[in-house]
Amino acid sequence: MSCFACTATVLEEQTLKGECFQMENTRKFNNEGAQREGIKAMEHRMPVKKMVLIGMFSAISVILVYLFRLSLFPMAPFLEYDMADIPIILITFMYGPSAGLITTVIVSVIQGVTVSAGSGWIGIVMHIFATGSYVLVAGNIYKRRKNIGWEIIAMVAGTLTMTISMVLWNMVFTPIFMGRAIETVLPILVPAIIPFNLFKAGVNSLAAYFVFKVLQQVIKKTKISL
Repeated sequence: MSCFACTATVLEEQTLKGECFQMENTRKFNNEGAQREGIKAMEHRMPVKKMVLIGMFSAISVILVYLFRLSLFPMAPFLEYDMADIPIILITFMYGPSAGLITTVIVSVIQGVTVSAGSGWIGIVMHIFATGSYVLVAGNIYKRRKNIGWEIIAMVAGTLTMTISMVLWNMVFTPIFMGRAIETVLPILVPAIIPFNLFKAGVNSLAAYFVFKVLQQVIKKTKISL
């Protein structure tokens, strides 16, 4: 009888161990499932936050154009400096070149049908080409190495790319906008168009650089996730 009792005890212990093992596996499975759900929820929230910030920075960009515009060259009064690109550059450094390009298109269209409606579709296209070339080059450089040195390199490269791009596109679209031959545009390339784009992209890059540093400090202190 004692042998039967021992056997029964061993079987009970094995059964209990099996039940505990099964409960432990179930608990681990539930925890892993909860973690996966949490990750999925976070991944879902991130695009929403990104979309909200793109919309907010786009609105700020249009407001900046409305508040301040300055014509710098009397020989080319259609060249107006504005600060619309500052929020776009910030979005580019925060979320990459694709987000910067999306913001550029949004701002260009809204600006082109509101505060800069006088320039029509040409103004919209020119803004997309100008700022778009900047964000694509600067954004792709910065996303490779996110440090101060590469940030400056990205801004310089973006400024030069924008200037070169606008030399070419002004030769295409400015004659259409002014209703004149291309020969009337060539004389203002060096004294107006080139320095204007260098100045605009350079000043906006410098402003974006300092604003971005402030944002980074705020994000670091508040531990806000972007």
